[in-house]
Amino acid sequence: MKIFQIISLSAALTLSASSLTARTLDQQADSAYSADRFEEAAALYRQAIDEYGTSPELYYNLGNSYYRLGAPGKAILAYERALRIDPTFSDARTNLEFVNARLADRQGERGSFMSNAFDRFATLLTPNGWAWAAFAIFALCMACVAMYILTDTVIIRKAGFFGGILLLLISVGAILTAFRARKISTAHDLAVIIVPSTILSTSPREPKDRNEEAMLLHEGVKLQILDSISERSDTTGLKWFDVQIDNHHRAWIKSTAIEKI
Repeated sequence: MKIFQIISLSAALTLSASSLTARTLDQQADSAYSADRFEEAAALYRQAIDEYGTSPELYYNLGNSYYRLGAPGKAILAYERALRIDPTFSDARTNLEFVNARLADRQGERGSFMSNAFDRFATLLTPNGWAWAAFAIFALCMACVAMYILTDTVIIRKAGFFGGILLLLISVGAILTAFRARKISTAHDLAVIIVPSTILSTSPREPKDRNEEAMLLHEGVKLQILDSISERSDTTGLKWFDVQIDNHHRAWIKSTAIEKI
């Protein structure tokens, strides 16, 4: 018993020291940001994320640092990652919209209107939030069923019957929305351009002439990755991604120009 207590105490002290170090790094980064040392702040926020795990607040602060450094692409990437963890983080969403509105390229719509509207609705809550909402609505549905079974009054029985059906359908909808929110939060097919500008190609290689140049895009543009291929030359390898920019544009881009969300 004493050995177990010693081990538990040691683990608790290690965890406490780790939390303290993470908090210290965060405080140092905040101090650097307040002193307009944005490059130092960004480095400290990245170190805190790498060593002690992610959080929406750390990604949000990292995004602010990158924006101050004049790197809107990396700022957008950080805000997007913050919203992956907590889609209800309004400050991160506000800053993301602010930076997107100031990009050099105006991006067209990707996907259908209905699917995009459903995705926006799904990100109003976290996947767990939708799951709890579905559970609460189903509990109300069961209350309506009990009301229908245990009551003799016609009006109350009708309210219980139709209310139970309606709540059951809403509960199923909330469950489906939870699955969609989960898929969005774990998607690996979205990326952001992080270099100042890049020329996309019509084939998975450097364009040889203007005919092979698909378009010029600047940092911050969000892309959907459809496919990839590795180009090998001697001992070096370069991966190219087949990406969809919007519903009307698709091209190939170098892996060094983007970073996955």
